[in-house]
Amino acid sequence: MAESNYENPAPTIEGCIRKESKAQETLYKAYFGYALSVALLYSNSRDEAVETVDDSFMKVFSEIARFDPAQSFKGWLRKIVINTAIDRIRKNSRNRLLQEELPDWIPNDTPSAESNLSAGEIAAMLGNLPHIHKTVFCLFDIEGYSHEEISKKLKIPESTSRVYLTRARKRMRELYEFNFNHKPVRL
Repeated sequence: MAESNYENPAPTIEGCIRKESKAQETLYKAYFGYALSVALLYSNSRDEAVETVDDSFMKVFSEIARFDPAQSFKGWLRKIVINTAIDRIRKNSRNRLLQEELPDWIPNDTPSAESNLSAGEIAAMLGNLPHIHKTVFCLFDIEGYSHEEISKKLKIPESTSRVYLTRARKRMRELYEFNFNHKPVRL
């Protein structure tokens, strides 16, 4: 897709409103990578994240007529991806208990302490958190949701949200220290 359409998706969105499959395909291809990067924050695996993205685009295509062109399409899509991921978390939590066990060991295949942390390194550290901790951490520290909003989204008490965030931050500090042999840092 042309770069100009990526920055101004209005013509493609209009095609999607008319249910044009070519426009839907164009929108999907243009925003798949972005949606996947968001979904990966809330998923246990790439396959799960891809399923979240696919489900999110189904919602986008069914609700696209409600999109307000005065808003950012990426922001609207991000909210849909996050809500879809949270729906998957809720659905999965009904089928199994939320596990809080950490792996016995964490591979140390990251660069030296002298290098800056990349998004991939941060994502790898997040991947070592229990799923519910990672979700609360991302919602609070990355997305800026309050504990009240998180408790409503995940259907957990606010106090539980706070506990999960505290545990996630503590574990992220431990992972950082372990992988980068630095003095403790405050996240």
